[in-house]
Amino acid sequence: MHQREKCGVEIEGVAPGSIAGRAGIEAGDTLLSVNGNKVSDMIDYLFHKAGPRLALQTERAGRITLDVPEGEDPGIALKHFPVKRCGNHCSFCFVSQLPRGMRKTLYLKDEDYRMSFIYGNYITMANLTEGDKRRIARQRLSPLYISVHSTDNGIRRRLLGNLRAPDIMKDLKFFRDNRLRVHTQIVLCPGINDGQNLARTIQDLYLFHPYVMSVAVVPVGLTAYAKAAHAKAGVRPVEKEDAVKTISIIERFQRRFRKKHGENIVCGADELYIKAGLALPPVAEYGDLPQIENGVGMVPLFLQEAKKQKPVEPTGLKYLTFTGVSFHPYLKKFTDRLGKKGHRISLVPVTNSFFGPSVTVTGLLTGRDILGSLGEEAASHDILLVPETVVREGEDMFLDDVRISDMEAALGIKARLIEATPGGLLRALGEGL
Repeated sequence: MHQREKCGVEIEGVAPGSIAGRAGIEAGDTLLSVNGNKVSDMIDYLFHKAGPRLALQTERAGRITLDVPEGEDPGIALKHFPVKRCGNHCSFCFVSQLPRGMRKTLYLKDEDYRMSFIYGNYITMANLTEGDKRRIARQRLSPLYISVHSTDNGIRRRLLGNLRAPDIMKDLKFFRDNRLRVHTQIVLCPGINDGQNLARTIQDLYLFHPYVMSVAVVPVGLTAYAKAAHAKAGVRPVEKEDAVKTISIIERFQRRFRKKHGENIVCGADELYIKAGLALPPVAEYGDLPQIENGVGMVPLFLQEAKKQKPVEPTGLKYLTFTGVSFHPYLKKFTDRLGKKGHRISLVPVTNSFFGPSVTVTGLLTGRDILGSLGEEAASHDILLVPETVVREGEDMFLDDVRISDMEAALGIKARLIEATPGGLLRALGEGL
C-alpha cells in the first residue's frame, strides 16, 4: 500500500504589494487547501485556483478569501515539491555517465510525471502508481513526455536496466483511454532497438495517434566516462551507416503519415542527419516543433531565422564566440555572412575533451574546454559572446563550475551571455561594449 501524499505545501514567497500580500499571507505559511480542495504541491494549487475568487486555508491565518481580477496573479510562490527519483539503470543515462566531483544537482535522476508536465522532462513511467495515474487523468496533466525506446518489452527493459518495468503498450493505452496526449522519444542504440525493431516501435506508437502526438528518434549519447558499462550492455555510438539506415526508416513512415494526416508525426533528431551527412529537412516539416528541446528541428529553425534577420550597423569592435563541433558548419555560414556586412566576428569550434570527442553538442561544453580552445584567440578581440545553452538556466555557471567572471579574468576580455539564436547574436553585435 502506497503512503498517502502529505497535505499542505509551504509558501516560499509572496510578491510585495500583491493581492496575497495585502491579505496578510506570508512566506513560510503552510497552504492547506484551495477552494475547498486539499493541496500537496504546486500542481494542486494551479489546478484548483481557477476563477475570480480564491478561498485559501493556511495553517497560521486560517481561511482567507481573495478577489483576483482576470489576468492578475495573486502573488503566491510555493515551495517546489521533492522530486521523485528514477529507479532505472539505463547504461546510456547521462547522469550515470558523469565523472565524480561535479556539483550535486547534476546527479539528480528524476522520474517524476509532475516534472514532465511542467518542464517537459522525459519519464519512462516505470514508477507510476495507480494513484499517480488517477491524478494524471483527473487533473488532465497532459501532454507528458515519455521515453519509450522500444515497444518490445524485453528490449525496453534491457535498455532501461529494469526487468520490472511495466508493459509500455498498456501504459500508452491508459493515456489513450483517458484522452491524454503524450510526446514520445526513442533513444536509438545500434544493434538493439534499430532496424526492424525501430520500425515496429514507430508502427506501434502510431496506433495511439493522435494521443501520441509526436515521436522523436534521437541517437544515443555516450561519454568517455562509461565505456566499460557501454561495452557490457552492448551499447555503441551511432555511426554514419546507422544514421543513414535510420533516416530511411523514418522517411518511409513520414511519407505514409503525411499522405494520411498531413504531418510527419515521427522525426529524427538533427544529430542523425549530421551524422549521416544528409541535408536537414526544412523547418516546416517539424510542425509546431514539439520536440525542439530534444534537438529535433533546432538547426532548421536556426537556419530559417538566420535568413529573416534584418542587418544591424557594425560597431567596429572585434567579437569572439564559439560552438560545439556538430553545429559549427551551420553557424559558420551565418557568421561569414555577417562578416561580409562589416561585422568583425570570429567563431571557434570547441572539441569536448571533458566528456569525450563523440559528444559534439554545444550545450555539453565545459568552461575549461572553452577556455582551452579560446586562449590564443581572445587577446585580439574585444568581447566574448557566450551562448546561453552552455550555462545553467538563470545562472552564469558552466557544467564544471567555471563562471563567466572566471572566463573574463582568464581571457582578459569582457564576456556577455547571449540568447542562442540568430536574433540574439545580432542584438549582441549591435550593442557594443
